[in-house]
Amino acid sequence: MSQLKTKGLSMTIIFQAESANYGESVGNVASLKKISRNKGEQYTYISRQAIRYNIAEQLGEALAPVAGEGSGDKLVIQFSEDATIDKYPEVDFFGYLKTAKGTGGKKRSAKVRLSNAISLETFKGDLDFLTNKGQADKIKTNMNIAQAEIHKSYYRYTIVADLDQIGFDEEYGIELDNQERARRIKKLLDTVALLYRDIRGRREDLKPLFIIGGVYDIKNPVFQNVVSIKNNSIVLNEITGVMYEGVREQTHTGVVDGRFDNTNEIKEVLKATTVPEFFTTLKKEVDAYYEGN
Repeated sequence: MSQLKTKGLSMTIIFQAESANYGESVGNVASLKKISRNKGEQYTYISRQAIRYNIAEQLGEALAPVAGEGSGDKLVIQFSEDATIDKYPEVDFFGYLKTAKGTGGKKRSAKVRLSNAISLETFKGDLDFLTNKGQADKIKTNMNIAQAEIHKSYYRYTIVADLDQIGFDEEYGIELDNQERARRIKKLLDTVALLYRDIRGRREDLKPLFIIGGVYDIKNPVFQNVVSIKNNSIVLNEITGVMYEGVREQTHTGVVDGRFDNTNEIKEVLKATTVPEFFTTLKKEVDAYYEGN
């Protein structure tokens, strides 16, 4: 067992993006991933797996190697045996499952967990009409036609990290020093601060426009269900409604000035700073936690 004091890092983030995660196509129409709520209103989302992929890809660390286990239709692609947390922050953060014939396998649960990024504005059914006319004209033939659903919206997602479990793996008997643990979490914060996503020839900017969270004595995703937008304003009474004793004192907020119509109120009620200042503060708290253990 890790000997570190229990601590959880939690951040709920709002960003703006357009058509950033497609699912299965229907005919020649590329369909966005969606969920339905209330009276059937549809909301697009970017899956947690997609965000996890983008974080791992942009972390600036070596990606953990994978291997195939089994054969034919039963071939399973999984992390290889030498993909351990001391070498690869990816499996330190997001865990692994390694199966082996005749054994119970090896597994590590995720220590950095993500929610889906769900749109805060409903999908209205907009379609983009696509052709390859430019290419078809080169050989003077008929063009191909397709359609793709499009949706530009604010999105919200939450990241939680078990700080006391980072750098510790009982399965392999590995325990990293606190300096390396702090370095990895700060690298994660830097990655989230400037996250982006490449899709269909576009680079979508996923960096936070609004962010709230902190380093807590609890591991609850505190603000996951209470950060919403109405008329381009952050709804503050929902946020203040979960400011339990001990949570308010440990919570920090960052906002891009002028992005939301109630920016001044956000600054007054939540004591918001800039988004870069938010990340600087959290990195200092991460250092203080690991240095104090």
